[in-house]
Amino acid sequence: MRIFRLSLPLLAAMSTPVMAQDTNEDPYIWLEAPASPEAMAWVEAHNAVTTKRFEADPLYKTLYDEAYAILSSPDRIPSVSFRKDKLYNFWQDGEHLRGIWRRTTLDSYRTAAPQWETILDIDALGKAEGKSWVYKGVSCLRPEERLCLVALSDGGADATEVREFDLATKSFVEGGFFIPMSQQAYDWVDENHLLVATNWTGKDLTGSGYPYIVKRVTRGQPLANAVEIFRGGKDDVGTFSGVVRDGDGNQVEMLVQATDIFHSNTYVIVDGEPKQLAIPQKSSVNGMVSGRVIVGLDEDWSVGGTTYKAGSVVALDRAAMLADPANLAPTLIWAPGPREAIQSIATTKDRLLLATLDNVSGRITSYEPLPGGAWAAHRLPLPDNMALGISAADDDSNRVLIGAESFLTPDSLYLADAASNAAPETLKTLKTQFSAPGYTVEQHEAASSDGTKIPYFVIRAKDAPMDGTTPTVIYAYGGFSSSETPFYSGTVGKLWLERGGAYVLANIRGGGEFGPAWHEAGLGTKRQIIYDDFTAVAKDVIARGLSSPAYLGMYGGSNGGLLAGVTMVQHPELYSAIGIQVPLLDMIRISKIARGASWQGEYGNADTDPEVRAFWEKTSPYQNLDPNGKYPEPWIFTTTRDDRTGPQHARKFAARMEEYGLPFLFYENTEGGHGSGADVRQSAVMYAQMYTYFAEKLCLK
Repeated sequence: MRIFRLSLPLLAAMSTPVMAQDTNEDPYIWLEAPASPEAMAWVEAHNAVTTKRFEADPLYKTLYDEAYAILSSPDRIPSVSFRKDKLYNFWQDGEHLRGIWRRTTLDSYRTAAPQWETILDIDALGKAEGKSWVYKGVSCLRPEERLCLVALSDGGADATEVREFDLATKSFVEGGFFIPMSQQAYDWVDENHLLVATNWTGKDLTGSGYPYIVKRVTRGQPLANAVEIFRGGKDDVGTFSGVVRDGDGNQVEMLVQATDIFHSNTYVIVDGEPKQLAIPQKSSVNGMVSGRVIVGLDEDWSVGGTTYKAGSVVALDRAAMLADPANLAPTLIWAPGPREAIQSIATTKDRLLLATLDNVSGRITSYEPLPGGAWAAHRLPLPDNMALGISAADDDSNRVLIGAESFLTPDSLYLADAASNAAPETLKTLKTQFSAPGYTVEQHEAASSDGTKIPYFVIRAKDAPMDGTTPTVIYAYGGFSSSETPFYSGTVGKLWLERGGAYVLANIRGGGEFGPAWHEAGLGTKRQIIYDDFTAVAKDVIARGLSSPAYLGMYGGSNGGLLAGVTMVQHPELYSAIGIQVPLLDMIRISKIARGASWQGEYGNADTDPEVRAFWEKTSPYQNLDPNGKYPEPWIFTTTRDDRTGPQHARKFAARMEEYGLPFLFYENTEGGHGSGADVRQSAVMYAQMYTYFAEKLCLK
């Protein structure tokens, strides 16, 4: 179990004196009330204009139908997890818009038409309770894995309500564990106890909106009687609880006190008392194998005369760690090469699995613990030049499910034995969702403003004319150490490539494609280099003759929405279309909006640091829109129920463009959370709008 590692903005607030926020100079503060009648009236009016605009284009209905067919297709590979002798899956389609939680056997899953047993119907539950329930995951008590904690969100927000569920009876446990709606963290200690961090009194959240008090909850007792284990500070991002287990039945109760999104203090609970673990603040516990606790490092760690470099994975002996958490003796498992990075970590009954990137190409290696703290490694025999991901790992055996895909190769799901060199079994292969034979994938590099080579992928028709007339869309993320790897997308392929468009994926700094240094190169006031990287890719695409400003577009979501906003303000001359999705755009008031105070480790603190404030005053998209600017008409998409970045950024940006008489398209889904929608129909609307927009703006025929 990975207790605390975030690849998207989720978390940090400081209680130091705050600089003036210039609220009197911002006429759109009223749009920061997420669901006020005034704000929602503004949203509905602008939604109506945008909906009418898109629905007037005959292409829109075609794209909606194609997107919906892909998103709801019964031919999709059901993503499963191991639980004892069954495989479990959460499934959404046209009949089950909010989804069903279901299970089958491995033998049945191998067939073309598995026999599924429904456990929980979220659509039926919402209808019965009059709620817009969205499933947000489940945690089951090992080793029996009969009792589970099911998380439900109202409309797709990050905040959840947690209920105990019995897999044997397929029903919620009457009088069982229940945690009211909140941002929270929780895990099983045993059948009768939980570790819980939540909003206990209605006043127990940090300035970032996360819990900071952890208690032990006992079955049958009210939450008010829970015993406090640890209390962080309201100035922290939050404190999060979890339990790490291995296949031998060992477990470690842990707490992570996040001081910002990347730095945290980690504690182990020994005899009911938290004791700080002497690992670096930029590191995370990722699981346990045969009594060895696995730690991923995002900074150098010098201990016992040895320095373990950032990006490495090390192990700690559980017994020695619990006996003396302040004095640790790590052993090295893996260290990255110059172009390598960790993608994910998983554990089986007695094996460790590392999914790594080598120049953005996937590798998966199995590690066997040996006597004396050593490890024996063997690389799993999987296809080369593919994006590889660990889909599921079995705690009761060494079975592991691995997904493989590329831009033009549909997903395949392999069943491998982590303890064997045998060739994995191909369990499922996704049916082709678009016509791929006429396309090619290229990997190029662009020189950024400091000379650094920035890799990017191009997917285009083999016979695309290299005269600057190919409609091309560029995507990147560039933040929070999140890696962008090749992926197979029916929506990109069917809605865009098949119609003659080209697609570009840029591996700009801020991501994790090449380890911690690639991410840290663009932190805080160094962030302009991320935007320079993206601009360098766009200019290289143009210089190679694939596209030109009249045919070039870009988009990004969340932190990538900030990238899109900055790109629009700084280099409008390069693009004819810019898509801005669930974005951050007001970087001066970011700490006052949704979870924005959490991300000062990424963006800096504009409230208290004059240098940071000065940087964002000249860079923040909302503050730097020019009334006389010659911008492409952007498509701005957000959701009312997004309690992560919040809809406020998108609303205010659109309102300012309206004030300046600048053209824009704005659409706010009134559910959906931090994404495209709460169900497949809502997601299909988003895709249809996006590709209708790009088709119109980039002259796609």
